[in-house]
Amino acid sequence: MFDLARLCLVSLVLALAAPAAAQVREDDLSEFSEKLEIGISTDEISITSDFRGADLTIFGAIDGFDEKLLAQGKYSIIVTLEGPKENATVRRKERVFGIWVNTRSMTFELVPESYSLSSTRDIETIAQPGELGNMGIGVDHMRLVPLGFVGDGSNLGEFRNAFRRIRETSGVFQRDPGGVRFISSSLFRASVRLPANVPNGVHVVRAYLFRDGLFVAAKALPLTVVKTGLEQAITRAAHDQPLIYGLFAVLLAVITGWGASLLFRKE
Repeated sequence: MFDLARLCLVSLVLALAAPAAAQVREDDLSEFSEKLEIGISTDEISITSDFRGADLTIFGAIDGFDEKLLAQGKYSIIVTLEGPKENATVRRKERVFGIWVNTRSMTFELVPESYSLSSTRDIETIAQPGELGNMGIGVDHMRLVPLGFVGDGSNLGEFRNAFRRIRETSGVFQRDPGGVRFISSSLFRASVRLPANVPNGVHVVRAYLFRDGLFVAAKALPLTVVKTGLEQAITRAAHDQPLIYGLFAVLLAVITGWGASLLFRKE
């Protein structure tokens, strides 16, 4: 009987303690008073035939900051510009009978077509790799999830590294440690690069605030990249009227070839 009473008492104490524990967790999550506000120099980028890339300027402010922590340099900012997402395939070439052919491939699901990052310093010194990986911040921590069957996964790392290397070599993935600078006590300015081959569509500007290695807040804004003039007309025709576009391309090639034959025909 005594054991039964003690069991009931313990259960009652645990039941009363559970809401208190939940409250503590909620308090832990809301312990940061800082908030992040950002603005961008433009919300639309027009792409013309002579577009050679552009720099996008982001301004931001930390609200509710701790003056002592700010003076100690405990606050760090990471700003990213992420392009539209689509599946991306990486192929491995091997020499077969003296000819280089694609022998293996791997497709990653919904990865950004472009990605630019600026930060107050190297992001590896701002937060732990595990935290960066959980949030998908940075080229090295970007989520690369293979699509479909990948066997035993032994070559997954190889294809992920190849994907990052190819994107960085082509210039669509960029990083700039030191590209974010504080211009006053709590105001900062960041610059991210749009490459010349920036994809069309809606991009997302994201800013992350860290305090002494801990994530505090984030803010996001959309950026629209559109092609204008002849480029837009060609792109729209290729997507909206693929059959007509294809026939016109073939006809143009035939006319060009025929004209060249007449021009260079020997007398």
